[in-house]
Amino acid sequence: MNTSATAAQKKSLDYIAIGKRTIQMELEAVHDLSSRIDSTFHDACELIRHCQGKVIVTGMGKSGHIGKKIAATLASTGTPAFFIHPGEASHGDLGMISANDVVIAISNSGNSAEVTALTPLLHRLKIPLISMTGNKASTLAKAADVNLDISVKCEACPLDLAPTSSTTVTLVMGDALAVALLEAKGFSAEDFAFSHPGGALGKRLLLKVSDVMHTGDKIPCVPFQASLSQALLEMTQKGLGMTTIINDDEQLAGIFTDGDLRRTIDKGSDIRTIRIQDIMNTSPNIITKNMLAAEALGIMEEKSITSLVVISDTQQQAIGVVHLHDILRSGIL
Repeated sequence: MNTSATAAQKKSLDYIAIGKRTIQMELEAVHDLSSRIDSTFHDACELIRHCQGKVIVTGMGKSGHIGKKIAATLASTGTPAFFIHPGEASHGDLGMISANDVVIAISNSGNSAEVTALTPLLHRLKIPLISMTGNKASTLAKAADVNLDISVKCEACPLDLAPTSSTTVTLVMGDALAVALLEAKGFSAEDFAFSHPGGALGKRLLLKVSDVMHTGDKIPCVPFQASLSQALLEMTQKGLGMTTIINDDEQLAGIFTDGDLRRTIDKGSDIRTIRIQDIMNTSPNIITKNMLAAEALGIMEEKSITSLVVISDTQQQAIGVVHLHDILRSGIL
């Protein structure tokens, strides 16, 4: 081998141009796919929407990898689904499939032996079969109740061998199914959160102020007749950089923060004798315990503050305080 020639060839490769060419080819393949979203797509959606069981996705090789993602997307958007490996299905895993299910079988050629081997039993059990193939005349396409055309003119691979454009188109078709079904079922953001409770997205949609606020003795609180020194002592002990101030009826009269202290000093007030009622903020930002923590965070960011007082639904009583650090520790970001 001529090593110098090989080195020169590697040096002359334009990786950026190759990358852009690959992306462009896959974009064109996806664009072509849009013209094939027709009555067959509608029929596939209806089969899945009226399914009384689960959607079973199967595929071999790269189609199987894409199938796993499609099943996961369906499951997280309100359509119960899971993936079965076609080889394992023929050796016992078919027992996971019931008569109430719908099967989505993926094969670019439409002739994958491991996948087509499943069709006789699916027909015997009268289980609806949706195929995704790149060949409408293939064995799998002909055996299916509905065939979704995922054909591409060519792969992005310069050898036209490695599944590239075809797998991208298959994934996009799966996403189209999932989103169409999501809208048909009226799947909401809260529904999505319940299937993603451990992630930041789920927490943003589920975590409420009541889950992170300080309550009871942990709420910094002084009467409005208190001195500034008493208020500062309470702020120091509770460590939230503020204190609530209540009137004789134990209703929220105002708050006092570290920022208010700096402004008081700047005005030249005598901090040894001044009363908290004379310098408190009588119009604090307040929220309710049922507000989402993410909304509370938005208010803090908008107002450039670090704490919010939580009041009762029926009376102006402080039932909690939520601090910026409490929300950040919750993991909603």
